[in-house]
This record gives sequence, structure tokens and C-alpha cells, in this order.
Amino acid sequence: MVTYPKFEDISSVACVGVGTIGGGWAAYFLSRGLSVRAWDPSPDAEAKLRRLIDAAWPALTALGLAENASRDNFTVHADLNEAVRGVGFVQESAPENLELKQDLLARIAEAVSPEVVIGSSTSGYGMTEMAQKAEDPSRLVVGHPFNPPYLIPLVEVVGGLQTDPQATNWASGWYEFIGKSVITMDREVPGFIANRLQEALWREALHMVDNGEATVEQIDLAITDGPGLRWPLQGPMLTFHLAGGEGGMAHMLDHFGPSLKSPWTRLDAPELTATLRQDVIDGCDDEAAGRSFGELIAQRDAAIIAVRQVVETIRSPQGVQAK
Repeated sequence: MVTYPKFEDISSVACVGVGTIGGGWAAYFLSRGLSVRAWDPSPDAEAKLRRLIDAAWPALTALGLAENASRDNFTVHADLNEAVRGVGFVQESAPENLELKQDLLARIAEAVSPEVVIGSSTSGYGMTEMAQKAEDPSRLVVGHPFNPPYLIPLVEVVGGLQTDPQATNWASGWYEFIGKSVITMDREVPGFIANRLQEALWREALHMVDNGEATVEQIDLAITDGPGLRWPLQGPMLTFHLAGGEGGMAHMLDHFGPSLKSPWTRLDAPELTATLRQDVIDGCDDEAAGRSFGELIAQRDAAIIAVRQVVETIRSPQGVQAK
């Protein structure tokens, strides 16, 4: 029986892949006082990782750094085995290519000690299919973050059919230990939970643009100044529960249930024609109104930090109390 390490004994982690997600993970681990050993096949991996960490650090500083956190406490390795040697945890964030992930996870599992759990940042693949080539798939777990992983607290955790349930539990505990909000899923679902919900909303938005029913800017405003204001504290289910008045969700379902049959949504994705593609691109350019990518990132991060801090205050025992 494998004994997984104590969370407080882990001082170093490996980040395999340092693109947007992997680099965001690296920045977050550094902010928690951990050292990071990174691997990425890109020739400019170290420079790219440095840029990602520097871009994330102001937001991480605003949220609060661990006492011994350092943005310089990382190394980049050309050899995968060297990168994962001696670490207490591995976060794989390679591109969303099934064969690539199968090969990479098999190599990582072979290289690390038998008590080291390996989390994958996959956006939609299940661990059962990703672990097909691993000689020992028992420590392979999905640890799906939400972008940007250094700022959004959510991580969805689920094992595959051959994953040791204790490894899944350990991974959930580990992510919570380093400050993440964790959903431990009961079973594998393509796209997990958050991405499926987000994808449904995006499909409907694309249909509305395609049919000339709404512009890109109108769609974004409909969320940011509408239901999006309620969702940081109370998700769609609790929001509809409150919409039912004193009768709650039972009244909501009885009263509005028939409207579920109304043609309000189209869950099938629209055909991504050249025209639709260009309309969406042009709409985003119009909405950006000349702001650079960096400016948009900074504004997004500042807004998320402000919302998170307010929500955490309200959720605290000393938060807003009902009169």
C-alpha cells in the first residue's frame, strides 16, 4: 500500500508544460512558497515562463503571498526525468492532444517515485483514456483548473478507472492545502462540470451572433451587468431557488418548468462558418476598443481580485448578517 506524502512536507513541485495554464500554475505554486521545477520542449521556455510569472505576480501579491514566496524560486530543465526528480507533486499542462498526453503521463509516471501523485490540467479528456499507456496509472488524476489558474480558485478533481481512490483524495486535499477551491467529482464526465456549463452558454452566444440577434458586446454586457453579478456568491441553482420566492426551487420548477420547453436555447453548436468566425473576432476587437492584451489582462485580474475579496468577506463569520 502506497503512503502518500504529508502536504506540509512538500517543498518542490514540477510543472510539465509552461504555456498559459502551466505557467499560471507555476506562478501560483511559487506564491505558496514552493519551489518549481519546470519542463517544456520550447526553446524559449525559460524566457516565456519568466514573462508569465512576472505578469501574474502583481495579482498574486494582492491576494497575499506565503511568507517564503519568491518569483525566482524556479528552474527550467531540458530533460523531463531531471525536472520531476525528487518533487512531491507533478502538474502536467501539455497541449490538449490525447496521444501527446498519453505518452507524457506514461513517461512522468515512470520517472517519479511511487508515492508522487500526478495531476493533469486537461480541459476535457478523462483520465481513463489519458492513462492508457502508463504502466502504473494508479497515481494519475485530473486536476482541471480554470484560467487563469493563478487567480481563479476552482480545481476539478477526478480519477480514472485505474486511479487509486486514495490518490484522488490526496490530490483534492493537496489542492485545498495550497488554497484552491476543489470539486471532487464522483465520476468522469467529458468536459467536467465548469467547462460544460461555460460551453453551453458560449454555444448559445454564438447562435445569437450568427442569427443577428445580438452583438458580441451586448452578449458580454448581458452577463457582466446581469446574472454574472449574482454568480460570484450564489450560482445558477441557488439564484433560481431565490427567484422562486418563499416557495423556493419547488415553486420555481412548478411555475417556470413548462418554459423549459420553449425555444429559448439551442444546445447544438452552430456551424463555425468563415462569416461567423469573423463576426465574433470583429466584435471582440470592437469591444476591446484599442486596449492591448496586457491592459485587458490587468483589468480582468483587478476585477477578479476585488470580487474575490468582497465575497470572502461576506462568507466569513463576521460578514453581512441578515437583519
